[in-house]
Amino acid sequence: MTSDDALDRKIALRLIPFMMVLYLVAFLDRVNVSFAALTMNADLGFSPAVYGWGAGMFFLGYFAFEIPSNLILERVGARVWIARIMVTWGLVSAAMAFVQGPTSFYVLRFLLGAAEAGFLPGMILYLTYWFPPARLSRQVGLFMMAVPLASAIGAPLSSLILQADGFLGLKGWQWLFIIEGLPACGLGLAVLALLPDGPATARWLTDGERAAVAARLAAARARPAGRVHAALGPALVDGRVWLLCATYFGVVVGLYGVGLWLPQLVRAAGFSIGAVGLLTAVPYLASAAVMLWWGRRSDRRAERVWHVAVPTLVAGVAIAAAAALPAGLASLAALGLATVGIYAILGPFWGLPPVFLTGTAAAGGIALVNAVGNLGGFLGPSIVGTAIELTGSPRAGFALVAVSLGVSAAAVLVVGRRLRQTTESPLLRASDLTDRSG
Repeated sequence: MTSDDALDRKIALRLIPFMMVLYLVAFLDRVNVSFAALTMNADLGFSPAVYGWGAGMFFLGYFAFEIPSNLILERVGARVWIARIMVTWGLVSAAMAFVQGPTSFYVLRFLLGAAEAGFLPGMILYLTYWFPPARLSRQVGLFMMAVPLASAIGAPLSSLILQADGFLGLKGWQWLFIIEGLPACGLGLAVLALLPDGPATARWLTDGERAAVAARLAAARARPAGRVHAALGPALVDGRVWLLCATYFGVVVGLYGVGLWLPQLVRAAGFSIGAVGLLTAVPYLASAAVMLWWGRRSDRRAERVWHVAVPTLVAGVAIAAAAALPAGLASLAALGLATVGIYAILGPFWGLPPVFLTGTAAAGGIALVNAVGNLGGFLGPSIVGTAIELTGSPRAGFALVAVSLGVSAAAVLVVGRRLRQTTESPLLRASDLTDRSG
């Protein structure tokens, strides 16, 4: 193990597990509506379209506040701002228990998105304070394993909570929002004690280790000249940033177009609520393992673009297959494969912006990519819900989701070509993934 490997390991062991817990709770609060819908929709009389629009409303609030939130984080520090985000989203998530109809459903989902805005790009920006771009993908992949783990853990947990229907006069879905929402508030307070603003304030690093972190980051910033932005304005009008927005938009259409409907599709296949939780957990457990392996592979082979494009294409083909197959286990298996492909994208993808963005440009650019991309979280569940309402089947919706993933794969290949033309980085070498070195 090299000295850099040892330093990475020490930092990762201190930061990543706690960051994973934070993101696990955040994502669980974002998507637990998919399990609440198993009984909430009938209790409140929500049609598939109402549920789809409400589930997607989160992403409009997220979009509106994403960039300002990340810029504030860079100014006031990670500890204070992440703590604020967690406390407010925990309170709003718990308040979802008091939804009375479509209007309150839409409003609270919008407010939940506004409260959580800035968390993911803030965490990715935070990791760039510790790890140089060449070592970032595996750390982002490890951190983002919290997303499929949230679904894998949350699926059986949510199914169990739903069975507490009638306890103290509350419905099971109401208990679901309360029990899964309030822990975020406590974790927000824990952030103030456990999350340093950066290497300079990390008491568990020696003076030599702090200097080594600073030197590695300085060396990465001093790489050969190219179109690398530090200021916000040029980053926000850079075509490469907007191509990343387009790439991530299609990925997120797939992520939530499948994820926010999967429990209901499994239930519709004839499984009990308890079985829904267990079966839904399977693709997410597989996704967590693949994410870790694929992110490490991307770092080891010093390649990003094809490590995004290939799983994007796999996911698109799998969703197209799900749209073509009759409803049943084969279709659900295809959706499971698509889920694994989508999650494999995330680590290598978030290793791309730091290749040409740094400082304030990284804060704003990463937030812009995440904000625009997450509008796909509004479109995905909405088009699937509308397809079910109009045709009685999600097939047409899934076909559009598959198309969006195909567009994403094309967009990231264009990103790679433009980055190779404008930025000298080994992470952008042309690769057909056949290099067996490392």
